[in-house]
Amino acid sequence: MHTDTKYIFKVVPRDAWHAACNDGVYTGSADDLRDGFIHFSLREQLPGTLAKHYRGQSDLLLVRFDVDDLGDALKWEPSRGGALFPHLYAPLPTRHAISTDELKLEGEIPSLPEGFL
Repeated sequence: MHTDTKYIFKVVPRDAWHAACNDGVYTGSADDLRDGFIHFSLREQLPGTLAKHYRGQSDLLLVRFDVDDLGDALKWEPSRGGALFPHLYAPLPTRHAISTDELKLEGEIPSLPEGFL
């Protein structure tokens, strides 16, 4: 684990997150289900994640989680460019969400909330 990392982030379509909140658990996107884990990003990885995976998509939420709440199912594994990314090998209880922010589509790439980075 990144010893200095407190928070990780998940980009989720609004409807999917609201459905997960009703169920109490988020099981992941189609990509997450295919890969066998839920993909997260660190704060500094979000611009690249948004550009690569969410180009042209609107109605997205950015959900923040405390790494300490996710337990041993959270693994740090190399991905894009060899950087370590957080991957959760378990369903995600929505009660662990600390905050949600809207991501506005400006041009082709969803933008992070003002002052986020």
